[in-house]
Amino acid sequence: MKKTMIFLSIILALFFLYPFFAGESIFESMDTAFFKDEPFFGALFDSFGVSLKEILGDKTYQIAIDILLVATWETLYMSITSTFFASIIGIALAIILVLTRQNGLMENAKVYFVLDIIVNTLRSFPFIILIIVLFPLVRLIIGTSIGTDAAIVPLTIGTAPFMARLIENALIEVDSGIVEAAKSFGASKMQIIFRVILVEAVPTLINVITLSIIVVIGFSAMAGTLGGGGLGDVAIRYGFQRFRADIMTYTVIILIVMVQIFQSMGDLIYKKVKR
Repeated sequence: MKKTMIFLSIILALFFLYPFFAGESIFESMDTAFFKDEPFFGALFDSFGVSLKEILGDKTYQIAIDILLVATWETLYMSITSTFFASIIGIALAIILVLTRQNGLMENAKVYFVLDIIVNTLRSFPFIILIIVLFPLVRLIIGTSIGTDAAIVPLTIGTAPFMARLIENALIEVDSGIVEAAKSFGASKMQIIFRVILVEAVPTLINVITLSIIVVIGFSAMAGTLGGGGLGDVAIRYGFQRFRADIMTYTVIILIVMVQIFQSMGDLIYKKVKR
């Protein structure tokens, strides 16, 4: 199982990083880097003495080359980037919530009340509506409201409050005896947060990040329906609007595989850290 996960992780990493070494911009390089001249995936299968075209058939091979692989890259790019930024924002919000809550290290009822309302309000928004509401902000930041870069903004804003609440609960669950021991040794409030509470909560934080990236993968599919690109866009434009059940099926299978890989990787890291 571990060898399989390592192999899948290497393939995923190569898939994600290869365009950066192609000498072009990320998205403009996708067709050249993966599919022309010396195709990366074609060479990968040829190294095993197998033709990718023979495995998939001419029609399916062309679909995979022209549509699905690029869409898979876009989904990975959106999901990983959004989860990264959402994790930073979510951890910051969670720390403030933990510090200012009742009986917290820096108790402040007003700050906690305002932040609590903001987090709950953003969490209550249906994501597809949140995307529409954020169109003006996305245009201001990115310059356009369509495309994978534009989709990262609502994905981050939609995921950060969700992560903040989960991380807050994880930090609250840290044994109070450990916190009291740190206080008795003269640790400052910041030391208690960053060197005690966060360190003790690392295994749970890994679970939160794993859960969040899986949620973001689902969100990214919804973003695709409104011009965000990725597998959601392919499923709507090619699968639904053109009545191509095969393409719809392929996108679902790819999403399932993504979720399984990220969940397995998260579980593996959790077990390593928990030891």
